[in-house]
Amino acid sequence: MSHKIEPDAAPDAARAEHDLDPTDWDAFGKEAHRGLDLMIDHLRRVRERKVWQPAPDAVRARFRAPLPQEGKPLVSLIDEFERSILPYGNGNTHPLFMGWVHGAGTAVGMVAEMLAAGLNANCGGRDHIAIEVEKEITLWLAEAFGFPQDASGVFVTGTSMANLVAAIVARTDALGEPIRRSGLREAGGQLVGYASQEAHGSIERAFEIAGIGSAFLRRLPVDGARRMDVEALRAAILKDRAAGLLPFLVVGSAGTVNTGAIDDLDALASLCADEDLWFHIDGAFGALCVLSSDLKPLVKGIERADSIALDFHKWLHVPYDAGFFLCRHPQVHRESFMSTAAYLARAPRGLAAADIWPCDLGPDLSRGFRALKTWFTFQAYGAERLGAAIAQTCRIAQHLEALIGRSPIFEVCAKVRLNIVCFSVKGDATGEINREIVMDLHESGLAAPSTTRLEGRPVIRAAIVNHRTRASDMDTFFAAAEASAEKIRARRADLAAS
Repeated sequence: MSHKIEPDAAPDAARAEHDLDPTDWDAFGKEAHRGLDLMIDHLRRVRERKVWQPAPDAVRARFRAPLPQEGKPLVSLIDEFERSILPYGNGNTHPLFMGWVHGAGTAVGMVAEMLAAGLNANCGGRDHIAIEVEKEITLWLAEAFGFPQDASGVFVTGTSMANLVAAIVARTDALGEPIRRSGLREAGGQLVGYASQEAHGSIERAFEIAGIGSAFLRRLPVDGARRMDVEALRAAILKDRAAGLLPFLVVGSAGTVNTGAIDDLDALASLCADEDLWFHIDGAFGALCVLSSDLKPLVKGIERADSIALDFHKWLHVPYDAGFFLCRHPQVHRESFMSTAAYLARAPRGLAAADIWPCDLGPDLSRGFRALKTWFTFQAYGAERLGAAIAQTCRIAQHLEALIGRSPIFEVCAKVRLNIVCFSVKGDATGEINREIVMDLHESGLAAPSTTRLEGRPVIRAAIVNHRTRASDMDTFFAAAEASAEKIRARRADLAAS
């Protein structure tokens, strides 16, 4: 039985009644400006607040209400945001947030995000200016990384997704475009890829989603600098080929998540050229070292990659999310994703014109205008200043490393390569004191480092990413860490004596 919707007697009035635009644009504008002023003040006074604080149970309970059936005025929603959401974020805008490699955002990026939301462009494709902005970002990255000017690129949510795109494109390169339809059972053998033990876990997940299987990602040992052992890689490739497997992909790391280590990208590029393998670089944050003349030599060889994954929302502080995949081989890139669906048909003129759309280069059809906040960031600050901000965080990491080196309580656990400092309480064989220190600092609201595992035990990890962080912040953080260590040791001694 069908349900018939009767037309309203006065269709024009009905359209006005159910329109979602404000009934009073002037009043809306005043409230919207109050929201913008609130966030500008939030960023201006970021140092005056705790890095992190847990939301009280009463606040959490406010987000367990039934689905609202009636609307509320914008003024009350902004008030509720200010009371119940703004104070309880994860704290990555604060200069003493160091737990994970999170970007800190900028006021410029915040405004750009608002402008993009107002335009509300769907950047899956078609002939509109937002697509041209995304193409310009691709050209800028090709210039920065030394790629050909016809290199292709696409915005994605982050490097985890970009690593998945890389696995799919490398799969196409190895097996040909028909594999998309016939499936991996027609491959004639099992694909196998390679990354170091320090590489990001998203690569394993990419192998799983792409149908290759994480059992066929070889995790190779690292050298004393925590870089992939190139000779171990060469031996693994020979062994797999002898076993009838199909090596197809090597993933190099430009800034590992644990310690910031950078693989010998030049040596990996040469090996991949010799072995006819796709060379992909997970450069989530470290790839952007190319913007700093001081740091660029650390990623020598990145210009020889077949593809690069990176995040603008980390060291470039573009508001989340803004990941990117850059590919040297545009034809293979297109063959991996292009669709012949009728609703994606191109026209010689009009809005459906243009040859290549972003949906031809990745898994998303509906996509936000991520390029605008990235474009604003490059235009507002310039590549030179952005590179200087990146280099600054590395110098601050070296300052923290020096503080640890002089400490009677702590020791450095891994050589500082970029901006990540791993350290431990001396003699803390199990790492339990390290874990307690981190939790203490979180709960105090003073600083937010994290833990990671090195040589099998938890150690304290400080990832210095924030452009607002100063060397004096490390003095404050380190003094607090030492005080926490002494307090925990005293507490444990009292328990042992009782």
